[in-house]
Amino acid sequence: MGRQCEVSGKKTSFGNHVTTRGKAKYLGGVGTKVTGISRRKFKPNLQTIKVWLPNGTTRRVRVATSVIREGKLTLEVDGKMQTFPLIKASKGSRQAREKLGNLFPL
Repeated sequence: MGRQCEVSGKKTSFGNHVTTRGKAKYLGGVGTKVTGISRRKFKPNLQTIKVWLPNGTTRRVRVATSVIREGKLTLEVDGKMQTFPLIKASKGSRQAREKLGNLFPL
């Protein structure tokens, strides 16, 4: 799958890096001039994390940091798409799962 988020689908996009010289008009110059344009890549900030799934298993997921900040995952679990809260599978996560037990059946 390459460099792509499993949840949001973010992947590498492309753009231009524009090099200029000169002083801006509002600063008293004659204006800036473009001296070169080259292609560049915008890569998503992907992180690999272990998460608890609703069926009780853990799985390594490669997601963008924007998804981690949001706190919700939409993944295919047992053949169907499900949205559930992001709970990292690490030490102490059992207590977090117990707190969410009444909110979300895991």
